[in-house]
Amino acid sequence: MSVTTTDPIADMLTRIRNAINVRKNEVSLPHSKIKEAVARSLQANGFLDSVSVSDLSVGKQLHIVINPEDANARITEIKRISKPGRRHYAGVAEIPTVKRGRGVVIVSTSKGLMTGSEAKAQGLGGELIASVY
Repeated sequence: MSVTTTDPIADMLTRIRNAINVRKNEVSLPHSKIKEAVARSLQANGFLDSVSVSDLSVGKQLHIVINPEDANARITEIKRISKPGRRHYAGVAEIPTVKRGRGVVIVSTSKGLMTGSEAKAQGLGGELIASVY
């Protein structure tokens, strides 16, 4: 069985979405720098509880705790915006707000991955990765 996908970020978001739907509070997946950066951005904005990386005998594994054991998930909706077949780019003026500011959009800029509000504050546009509410 192969664990490679054509869109690893979409795979990570789908694993988180599926874990929330079946009331799991944690998920483990293969590590990559971009997936770790997206997860850490979600943790910094209060959507995830913790993110850790563990070394295995072959490769690394990303372990995400979505919410504490007896609490509800803080993510209501999580979706991929830019896909391998159709990339979505936005200038600083076109970066969307999610649910009137209650959610975040993750943007890949020339200075790294950040939220839409951080990108607007720095005057940067970029590729819209995902939106979370």
